[in-house]
Amino acid sequence: MLKNVSRIFALILVSAFASAAEQAAPLHLTKTISLPGVNRKWDHFGVDLKGHRLFATSEEDPVIELFDLRTDKHIRTLTGFAEPHNVVAIPELGKLLVVDGGASEVTILDSHSYKVIGHTKLSIDADPYVYDPITKYAYIVNGGRASHTPFCLISIVDVTIGKKLADVKLDTNRLESMAIEKTGNRLFVNMTGINRIGVLDRKRRAVVATWTIKAGDQNVPMQLDEASHRLFVVTRKPSKLVVLDTQTGEEIQSLDVAEYVDDLAYDSANHRLYLSGGGGAGAITVVDQRSADNYEVIATIPTKPGAKTARFVPELHKYYVGVPAKEKQEAQILVFDVQH
Repeated sequence: MLKNVSRIFALILVSAFASAAEQAAPLHLTKTISLPGVNRKWDHFGVDLKGHRLFATSEEDPVIELFDLRTDKHIRTLTGFAEPHNVVAIPELGKLLVVDGGASEVTILDSHSYKVIGHTKLSIDADPYVYDPITKYAYIVNGGRASHTPFCLISIVDVTIGKKLADVKLDTNRLESMAIEKTGNRLFVNMTGINRIGVLDRKRRAVVATWTIKAGDQNVPMQLDEASHRLFVVTRKPSKLVVLDTQTGEEIQSLDVAEYVDDLAYDSANHRLYLSGGGGAGAITVVDQRSADNYEVIATIPTKPGAKTARFVPELHKYYVGVPAKEKQEAQILVFDVQH
């Protein structure tokens, strides 16, 4: 009798500890959205909070999948693109901008009917972008390796009129993610081809400084904590999160993270970073920002092979991760709740 009581008590304790551990996890998988029978190699996600829509771009089968942010259900598939990389929703203008690298342009859609209402021509391989809601300018990377030039362009597009205003030339054949200041004029850009960060003055439309990344090579995703003057960059060789001081360009700290990270998110409310890596079996690295100068990995959450792109939606406390179709693995979107 006593042995049975002891076993029951032990099981209760194990269950309680497991429940506490699950509650304490920074991300909790709540839903898996499956898209069976289609070839989807996910690139980046777009969000329209006003219209309750999540946009997921697919490169190999060039489509955009739409999901309802309230129900996480699939709404429809948009076609007619060459190689869509990003979707930018601008509700106040009633527009969707699709950065289509294969078509060398920004395709402008009506936000409600999804009909094409304009085109802004760029160089080939248009991909990373940032958007300034004050000026309504989009800054879009294009050119470089795909155009067989030793330089890339950051094209400045006035989305109100759908017109390119200028090109800023950067001396590297590969640019990746960018981060834009809200209280200043700087635009930070990963000059991946030369392993540096470029600092661009948006008013002067010129590069005013470059900072060398020392902790690793192939700096791809980037995020900014403007309040703490910290820039976050992830390298792939080796896989490192690198923290830099935006006032000096100096590296503050670097940490080992998941392999082949393509998207990085900064959660300012919870002072965390989420890094989705598609290498190996796939994993999300969660990093805690203890202070501006102190960072620690607090969780490694398994996903699936190739799940390297993701989108954090802070207003909904959700984190979406794209699982590509490969071999016997079907295309999926993993939906995580962010725990406080």
